[in-house]
Amino acid sequence: MRWNDRIGRRLKLHDLHIFMTVADTGSMGKAAAILSISQPSVSKAIAELEHTMGVRLLDRTPTGVEVTAYGRALVRRGIGAFDELRQGIKDIELLSDPMAGEVQIGCPEAIACGLLQAILARFSRDYPRVVLSVYAANNMQLQFPLLRHRKVDFLIGGLTKPVTDEDLDIEVLYHDRPFIVSGVKSRWAGRRNVALAELVDEPWLLPHESIFSSVVEEAFQSQGLLRPKLGVRTYSTYQRLSLLATDDFVGGESGSVLRFNIDRFPLKILPVDFPVRSWPIVIATLKDRTVSSVVQSFIECAREVATVMTPKGADRAGLRNRNETISGVSA
Repeated sequence: MRWNDRIGRRLKLHDLHIFMTVADTGSMGKAAAILSISQPSVSKAIAELEHTMGVRLLDRTPTGVEVTAYGRALVRRGIGAFDELRQGIKDIELLSDPMAGEVQIGCPEAIACGLLQAILARFSRDYPRVVLSVYAANNMQLQFPLLRHRKVDFLIGGLTKPVTDEDLDIEVLYHDRPFIVSGVKSRWAGRRNVALAELVDEPWLLPHESIFSSVVEEAFQSQGLLRPKLGVRTYSTYQRLSLLATDDFVGGESGSVLRFNIDRFPLKILPVDFPVRSWPIVIATLKDRTVSSVVQSFIECAREVATVMTPKGADRAGLRNRNETISGVSA
């Protein structure tokens, strides 16, 4: 199939858009209603597209339509094609105003209320006309479809295992680690040493299924201890920090959370000796996706803010010997 003869001159973006809407809804009637066109117009567009491609894209069923393997391949590439066109429009807009645009970020709440909060504050001062949108992505490896479907420009968060997906670029910003904390007036706060075994029966605050909660459980298991059963499990980082400040709980939080919140909450990092397993905080992007200049500027801003989480960055920020070093890899 020669591009100029069969595709370049005959493939219409309008028909492709109609086909992708039908594929998404599973119905020509629903697609027609969404697009505000007649159902015969939808059928004609699909027929012309199938004739141009030389393959069947949809199988008609009594309840609607099903996308064929050929159709799924076209949908996958069509998403990329329309995204590139949108990025082209953004680039043209940026030529007239390079300080404007939009950045779409996916991340877990622990990053959103810590590292990302600092990034947003700095970036917004420098680029006040850029619209910043943050989407929940609480498990990075389950949220890669957000990237592939172009719902976000990039993901930022922690990874539990190496990524082998060939279509992704993974950039490590720093390595995070766990800390055990309490309120500053807790009965544990004045101790010079605290054994992990002493905390088993305390009321604990931990996130739900997360990298951090699994690391804390591993620490208890490594010393032959049962994991804590009392306390509160909550997805809300702000809720955990607020409850810790009441001095009635002990809890586990990551360096990413504490570094950017310990000045806002009366918390104390407890001197507990326990096995520490770190994990990488990364930025994940699509290899074959062209991002706008403002997205590139945002990622550069993220790199700069994240340096405070490295050992050298902690030195420059004066974090060493302050309660306990809150960096990605040092205790």
